[in-house]
Amino acid sequence: MIFFATSALYLNDIIEAEATKAGATDVRTVSGGVEFQADLAAAYRFCLWSRTSTRLMLGLFQDDDIRTADELYEASVLIPWEDWINPELTFSVTESVKNCPYLKNSHFGAIRLKDAIVDRIRDKFEDQRPMVDKEDSDVVFHLHVEGDEVSWYVDFSGRGLHKRGYRTDQTDVVLSEFLAASVLYRSEWRRTLENSETVPVLLDPFCGSGTLAIEAALWASDQAPGLVVARKFGFLTLPVHDPDLWDDIVDEALALAEIGRKRDIKIYAWDSDPRAIAIAKENAKAAKVDHLIDFQVKDFTQVTQEDIPETAGYVVTDPPYGVRFSSDQPLEVLYRALGKQLNELFGGWNVAILCGQQELLSYVDMKPDRTNTVNNGGIPCQIAHYYVFTAEERQAMIERAIQRKAERLAQPLSDGAQMAYNRLKKNMEKIVPLMEEQGVTCYRIYDADMPEYSAAIDIYEGKYISLQEYAPPATIDVDDALKRLQELIDATERATLVDREMIFVKQRTQQKGDSQYEKLGKDDKFYLVNENGARYMVNFSDYLDTGLFLDHRPIRAEIAKMAEGKRFLNLFCYTGSATVQAAKGGALSTVSVDASTTYLDWAVKNMELNGYTQMNHFFYRNDCLQFLFDTYDRYDLIFCDPPTYSNSTGRESFDVDRDQVRLIKACMMHLDPKGTLIFSCNYRKFKMDERLIEEFDVEDITARTIGDDFARDPKIHYCFLIKHRSVVKVAPPKKKLVLKNRVQEEEESYIDD
Repeated sequence: MIFFATSALYLNDIIEAEATKAGATDVRTVSGGVEFQADLAAAYRFCLWSRTSTRLMLGLFQDDDIRTADELYEASVLIPWEDWINPELTFSVTESVKNCPYLKNSHFGAIRLKDAIVDRIRDKFEDQRPMVDKEDSDVVFHLHVEGDEVSWYVDFSGRGLHKRGYRTDQTDVVLSEFLAASVLYRSEWRRTLENSETVPVLLDPFCGSGTLAIEAALWASDQAPGLVVARKFGFLTLPVHDPDLWDDIVDEALALAEIGRKRDIKIYAWDSDPRAIAIAKENAKAAKVDHLIDFQVKDFTQVTQEDIPETAGYVVTDPPYGVRFSSDQPLEVLYRALGKQLNELFGGWNVAILCGQQELLSYVDMKPDRTNTVNNGGIPCQIAHYYVFTAEERQAMIERAIQRKAERLAQPLSDGAQMAYNRLKKNMEKIVPLMEEQGVTCYRIYDADMPEYSAAIDIYEGKYISLQEYAPPATIDVDDALKRLQELIDATERATLVDREMIFVKQRTQQKGDSQYEKLGKDDKFYLVNENGARYMVNFSDYLDTGLFLDHRPIRAEIAKMAEGKRFLNLFCYTGSATVQAAKGGALSTVSVDASTTYLDWAVKNMELNGYTQMNHFFYRNDCLQFLFDTYDRYDLIFCDPPTYSNSTGRESFDVDRDQVRLIKACMMHLDPKGTLIFSCNYRKFKMDERLIEEFDVEDITARTIGDDFARDPKIHYCFLIKHRSVVKVAPPKKKLVLKNRVQEEEESYIDD
């Protein structure tokens, strides 16, 4: 018999393992789940023991050439449904449809199958028909259509295979049983459990309604999830069911559970909410594992060493994340506290954290050994796995790192590296005091000063280096280019004393279209830096740029000074650093527009990081020109910093030199008569169009927006203040009013006569 086990995203490999362990053969992943061959015994075991599949169906028939709804009906009516159902039984039909042109409404496919089943049974049972019961039918049939291929199934397990039935109540945010089981499966706890005679200690410090802890207790005690509570399996009413074989499989599972109950199991579940702990206890009692779990009301951010189990074990947890949690406390604070507690109190423990916002994991301040992707209610989530080093292990690593660094620094620099080192030291002797005097902590120390070492080097907070090598010309030998890059890295480490691990190297090439938004890596490691009293998230490894254009630092400071009480618009907003400064300067409202979802989300997080979460801050994903032409709002202060060139898919190409008149005029349509447009671009040959100079008041402020660290390159960007011209109306002179008395009028009349 051929079976199909449905699967959530990213769980197929787990279900494959479950099917194989149950005794299935020819196990393979297909669209939407896992297909395998199995006898009844293996199918029964799968229904009892699968922790992650949602449904098991028995394949009936398949046809790979169905082109219309009528053909679907005609093929369906030929299937001997009388082998599975009769007029005494009720039935229902479920469906899944993909890429099928003749089934615009997927439910229509289920209706056609229902009609075929009813017509077939009427024909075989003297016009008697079975009734449809969508809520609690005796038999459930399933129709799967994908293109021209159609498969017919009968539901073997019954609906909700993943629903254990132990939930008596739940908190506002719930982790499904199968997802909790998948997190446990991915964890080091499960690996140790299956390869050891003892049960490793497990702690969930954010247990909520207890699902993770309960699933772990069931797993550790070898209790089949299908036997937690009495349930109505679909196969119990199918003609293929063998009651005696089923009893044997159940006895087999009960015998394993009897042995499992004798294990020494230590599972701890904490939560700061007393109500959540009360619910978790009741759920554990319903699952008959309450004696295996130590539930306690504890705020993980406040626990001390006395609260931690003596034996090092495994933390597996699902802490709150903003997509599904609301709290007055910023989540960044929670995740920083989480990382602090883990680092200080859990040396020697393995940790698995489920999180739906990857950037929150950066606040944990640990580098994961590996990650897995899962889907939680439509939210893509990461399971990040860590090992927390003990104090002794940390010290040993520090000593090894210090020794390696000392050995490296003791080696003489090559002639080329020495030359680069000398230049860096000379630059820093001039730049660093200026930056310290200005309170600047992120600045440039080198920008292709020497042609043979063509790179830009920026230092952030005195402890991170972004070294961006300009792509060498094709005439340069690859080995020579790599040698020079290594020499520059050696010189940078020696001159700045920044650890080699914190020197992030990328090669800068011309970016076109959507490539400027593409990720270069997948570390998702963000760092916090400071500028002008604000904080920003930067990423040194995943994108071409870090998220903060350092040459715009003076422009952002100018925006902060100009923004008070203003309606502010940020076009091509990137990560929203200018918007943050406008909000900091007291802007009445801000609007940020960018075509990239990635950077717009980043902008939102930068605003949240600085506490700007009020309703007067708006973010729009749109082509900026299109936004200007589609909206009518007016602004007092507009910042427009377009790319030099863009030809992103689905939008017209943009060239700042060619399109400057169109763009700036569109901006001016939205600018208040007394407002100011700050226009900036980094096209090195840019020249303001004469038509714009004639129509508007244009002031070139480039010189005062170039920081001391960029003084060597006055063409790093151009910047202009643009305002509407003041219109002075000259009124014609008024005619002088002369008053005459009656005597004068009579005299003048006499003279005229």
